[in-house]
Amino acid sequence: MPKIYHVDLTSKQRKDLKKLVRYGRTKAQVITNAHILLKADEDKTDEEIAALQYVGIETVRRVRQRYWKQGLDHALNGNPYTPREPKLNDEQEAYLIALACSDAPEGYARWTIELLAERMVADGKIDTISPSKVQMTLKKTN
Repeated sequence: MPKIYHVDLTSKQRKDLKKLVRYGRTKAQVITNAHILLKADEDKTDEEIAALQYVGIETVRRVRQRYWKQGLDHALNGNPYTPREPKLNDEQEAYLIALACSDAPEGYARWTIELLAERMVADGKIDTISPSKVQMTLKKTN
């Protein structure tokens, strides 16, 4: 399969990557990505690099693609993790707990996770919420 994203390192980049690999005082993933880039610069195929580095072919392709589109730093470190906003704010969480501690609706012996989720939406406290999120919130507060 032809390489879409060709890696062509400058001599300084090559020297820096070899130094990074030689000393190995960084994350293992960064070192693996450096190895991938060095082998890709030597015109090795994705399959050969994957076999040499004990990674999947898709990993090699992703590193090549990040190098081509976003540069060396992104290719080495990958995409940064951005934490998600919490689904429930403190007020909504307190309402859910109070609701779970209240008497069950008529016709039910106790609150179910699905009933709590439906009630939160029906009361207009939140637009949507999954039963699993309700369960995790209640488990966290137990």
